[in-house]
Amino acid sequence: MKIMVTGGAGFIGANFLNQLVPALPQHRFINLDKLTYAANLGSLRGIESLPNYVLRRVDITDMDGVDGVFDEFDPDLVVHFAAESHVDRSIRGPREFIRTNIEGTFNLLEACRKRWSADDNRLFHHVSTDEVYGSLGDTGLFEETTSYDPSSPYSASKAASDHIVRAYHRTYGLPIKITNCSNNYGPMQFPEKLIPLMILNAVERKPLPIYGAGLNVRDWLYVEDHCEAIWAVIEKGRVGRTYNIGGNNEMQNIEVVDTLCKIVAEEQGSDVNELLALKQFVTDRPGHDLRYAIDATRRGYAKSAAGSERRLLARTFARRSNGTYRTKTGCRASVQAST
Repeated sequence: MKIMVTGGAGFIGANFLNQLVPALPQHRFINLDKLTYAANLGSLRGIESLPNYVLRRVDITDMDGVDGVFDEFDPDLVVHFAAESHVDRSIRGPREFIRTNIEGTFNLLEACRKRWSADDNRLFHHVSTDEVYGSLGDTGLFEETTSYDPSSPYSASKAASDHIVRAYHRTYGLPIKITNCSNNYGPMQFPEKLIPLMILNAVERKPLPIYGAGLNVRDWLYVEDHCEAIWAVIEKGRVGRTYNIGGNNEMQNIEVVDTLCKIVAEEQGSDVNELLALKQFVTDRPGHDLRYAIDATRRGYAKSAAGSERRLLARTFARRSNGTYRTKTGCRASVQAST
């Protein structure tokens, strides 16, 4: 099988490829990536020389470029990670989010529609986010049937892409599946995101900026568990359906920062109060959703893939993250060099 992975040099895409390329030598993997500021080819050094892996530098908003790589490889499966994904960046400059997340997804769907027939046994798998559902109150969980209510240009662009993917299934019979995940963390995450930013800043004794009062709640999902769940949905899920993937690990942002400070202090043998004093509460961002929480049990596949025994309690989650980032200041330098 020929598997095209878009955005495979990004955080989740690289973890997906590192997990599956060595494990599935009978399949050929084509990494389609524009190599933006958040991409890091260093994340793929372990697989770049394997015979079942190839990279093509293509911008998914370039229809000619997309057509060219589809003509070259004729994929059986497309796993679509490529997206602009940072909410703050979408507020400062939404245009690139509209182009990449909506137009780019449309181009990929068109390439599939023009080449695939209903009985080809091919699949377009679209990776999306729980942010499309908007914000929860103190209770409740997002289900696959929860109405969409996006708050930021980022989440609105992802919501639009979800709708377009479903429309291609209903209108053209294109075989699709969609997964909506909660907040990911883990190896090779770009340090503009909360967990790697807080760990690196704590290690380097830089300020720890926290929006508002730090009371916003997120459900944290380890990236490798997410990748396992995606593959389980690809193999076992029903065509045309949506599956939520969550970590069952809700924490307020302030809890995340405090826990990371404690773990970094333990690892370094330093005074935790020195790190806690670095916290800086800054003006909240516009449209900041209060709480996300995923019900990943309704369909079963995500739960069976990640496994309840692998769901991470707060302290395990913090130490696992810290082990990934605490000594990797070189990772920051290499990422900056690629921008």
